[in-house]
Amino acid sequence: MSITGIEVAGQEIAAGEGALDASAAKIQGRSQWQLTWRRLRRDKVAMAALVVILIMVVLALAAPVFVSITHHPPNIAYPNTGEDAAGNPVGPGTAGFWLGTDGTGRDLFIRILYGARISLFVGFVTTAIGVVAGVSVGLMAGYFGGFVDTVLARFTDAVLAFPYVVLALALAVVLGPSLTVIIGVIAFFSWAAIARIVRGQTLSIKEKEYIEAARSLGAGPFRIMFLDILPNLLAPVLVLATLYIPTAVVFEATLSYLGLGIQPPTASWGNILSDAQNFYQVAWWYVIFPAAALLITTLAFNLFGDGIRDAMDPRTERAFAAGRARRRRGKRQVLANDSQSDLSHPAPYVPPAGGS
Repeated sequence: MSITGIEVAGQEIAAGEGALDASAAKIQGRSQWQLTWRRLRRDKVAMAALVVILIMVVLALAAPVFVSITHHPPNIAYPNTGEDAAGNPVGPGTAGFWLGTDGTGRDLFIRILYGARISLFVGFVTTAIGVVAGVSVGLMAGYFGGFVDTVLARFTDAVLAFPYVVLALALAVVLGPSLTVIIGVIAFFSWAAIARIVRGQTLSIKEKEYIEAARSLGAGPFRIMFLDILPNLLAPVLVLATLYIPTAVVFEATLSYLGLGIQPPTASWGNILSDAQNFYQVAWWYVIFPAAALLITTLAFNLFGDGIRDAMDPRTERAFAAGRARRRRGKRQVLANDSQSDLSHPAPYVPPAGGS
């Protein structure tokens, strides 16, 4: 082979290696979280729910800005402009009140925004406390087993079986209704279900080969629990946390509605609805707007949690898609059978009226 031929072959080999390197550079590994985010972005319902959640959070944080715009503090009553001649609330758009007023002439829109601050704060804080406590208890019970598992598992079952409304009533009577009592009660009953799920997952994961390898290399139990097992539990814990936030919001609104939670004049969706029950016949907005805020917020969190669950476990969505495909194929088969039946059994000829 000539020198020129060798040079050409070398150039072709170099070009092939460069093409392989370029194609390998284009192929990038994606983590589980990146794949989850890609699936979640394709879920229009979940993304719409996320937008609604962000809007509610922004409105709650911007409540003081709206106070400066409307010049209506949340706890200031306006008996001259906020009530009609009969002493009832005025409707939306009257005298600068965007959503009308409440029973004492206060701006309903501003009070709903401040109620959102309370509800979202309770939801996020209690869920965070419940997740930390539930994950810690579930990890210790599932990993150590034996006597530790028995004690923690029975305590978890007792918490799940305890009527939380009774405890809330008792604490409200003894300690008095307050935000601290609400957070304590909701957080106390939030961790148990998370702990049970984490315990079950930990019992399965700790038997894996890589856990045995880490143990054989001298890794301590807490290192194995929080560095090897916990990352594999983040997906179900995140789904549970997303679904627990609306539960905490509804629980806080329920306690406030019953007079056991946030006390007036501090605004809460629960105590706003409690006051509105005396005016529902003359002031529909007093009931509809705070109830709609509560409904939209809880529905958005639930839909977003369902979207996260489907994105982290795409088998669920594939199962639903397969079911829909089977139903569509069944409908097409039925239509095809009907068409063949019509062709093989034509309708009898009916002569026109008056014909021979």
